Amino acid sequence: MQTAFSEAAERNKRPILKKLHALLASSKSVLEIGSGTGQHAVYFAPALPHLVWQPSELPDKLPMLLRQCLLHPSENLARPIILDIDNDVWTSVEADTVFTANTLHIIHWRQVCRLFARVGALLPSNGIFCAYGPFNMDGRYTSESNAQFDIWLRNRDHQSGIRDIGDLQYQAEQNGLGLQENNAMPSNNRLLVWRKLAN
Repeated sequence: MQTAFSEAAERNKRPILKKLHALLASSKSVLEIGSGTGQHAVYFAPALPHLVWQPSELPDKLPMLLRQCLLHPSENLARPIILDIDNDVWTSVEADTVFTANTLHIIHWRQVCRLFARVGALLPSNGIFCAYGPFNMDGRYTSESNAQFDIWLRNRDHQSGIRDIGDLQYQAEQNGLGLQENNAMPSNNRLLVWRKLAN
């Protein structure tokens, strides 16, 4: 049974997990949005046995994700579910943490806004939202490689592109989320951590 493979996911899974160990020490359940090839899910779940890791993907990508999870089973790795930001009805899922990697620069801005609204509504007070990927800071690229990557993204789909942390923070605040950490990661990426504010 052959599975898809992402070199980027393979490179970044270890440094991300190093951060998640501390961040998710008190978490009980994680919803991963846009699990892609599933490499993060099958690596993180057994390394974080105190929580349940719930992978998710769009309908057309679910079979690929399911194959990966079946090949690398773990007691705390839940069966992947369909999750579409644009669908008005999400599959019923409970989680005190949401994680997503390399998605915010791929989806359209209206979907980014909707994602923050969904996450804000889903998380309980003190819940965590972690987003990994390339981000701009103060309207500027953090590296030349990110600038070139952004050009490639926008040439492929003009509604995609590297997002500015300030713009994301505005969306977060509109949905009851406060930025807790802004972690520099390898290859000019960052791990942003928001926490759901108490009502």
